[in-house]
Amino acid sequence: MSETDSIPEFGQVVQILQGRDTGKYAIVIGMIDSRYVLLADGDKRKYDRPKKKNIQHVSCMNYVSPEVKNSLLETGRVTNGKLRYAISKFVDEMMADLQKGDQLDGER
Repeated sequence: MSETDSIPEFGQVVQILQGRDTGKYAIVIGMIDSRYVLLADGDKRKYDRPKKKNIQHVSCMNYVSPEVKNSLLETGRVTNGKLRYAISKFVDEMMADLQKGDQLDGER
């Protein structure tokens, strides 16, 4: 099983690989069955109208937002602001890691 085949969990950031939102990031807010997840980004795709997406069409990132996951487990829902915050935090951390990688010149 490759990284893209792994089953995503609540609060996990995924990158969309297929469809009109290709390349964008979203957060898993629900599971329909073993093939489909519900995605929202808090901006274009709000919590109240999540996108049903085949898990083969998303790439799971190595990041789970603790705020979103805890909110979903405690109350069963999450605010759009939390979704936007979690995605921007993930993108900021990813950019910081890329810049660190450039400074280290491939040596870790």
